[in-house]
Amino acid sequence: MTRQLVLFCDFDGTITENDNIIAIMKQFAPPEWEALKDDILAERISVQEGVGKMFSLLPSSLKGEIVDFLRGTARLREGFREFAAWTKEQGIPLYVVSGGIDFFVYPLLDGIIERECIFCNGSDFSGATIRITWPYACDGECQNGCGCCKPSLLRKLSRPDGYHVVIGDSITDVAVAKQADYVLARDFLLQKCQELGLPHAPFATFFDVMDHLQQVEVIV
Repeated sequence: MTRQLVLFCDFDGTITENDNIIAIMKQFAPPEWEALKDDILAERISVQEGVGKMFSLLPSSLKGEIVDFLRGTARLREGFREFAAWTKEQGIPLYVVSGGIDFFVYPLLDGIIERECIFCNGSDFSGATIRITWPYACDGECQNGCGCCKPSLLRKLSRPDGYHVVIGDSITDVAVAKQADYVLARDFLLQKCQELGLPHAPFATFFDVMDHLQQVEVIV
């Protein structure tokens, strides 16, 4: 029996060319953000703690300016619009699972991916500084403080007849890649897939992703 492809795609550095949180911090945050970034990468603090503290450095009044900045500078990876349209034509579920924040993820994907298929962190601008909220925090099987917990979301959205493919690039995609049937990877995630012996293929554009998935459909 043919299994149903179910796709879980990262946002920052995967759908977009660059990491939007890093771009925001470089443009708007005081220098303290860099130590927090280093602590996250060295796993001295969780992603959830670090990202929350980084955004707390920014005044809530900057919301509009940040969104305008990203609208002008963020670039979607080549082929993503065509890829998203192809998944709809083929009836393939595509979920965007992102450690990004709703107030910039939604605008950048507007008209391409329906909001009910986007899972990311939330935001609250009612205080003096930006507060990040965590609607998709870790479930009982994950204690990593992910913020937006991709392994938890795969467990929640997986199907008994599903062939679950993760598309990503970074350290935040490693845990969910271990649960996937197949991984399409670039950059850091590609290195980890090679080290861990996970079934995977590299990609540079989303045209590559479509080519790989058309082959996977035959295999499954």
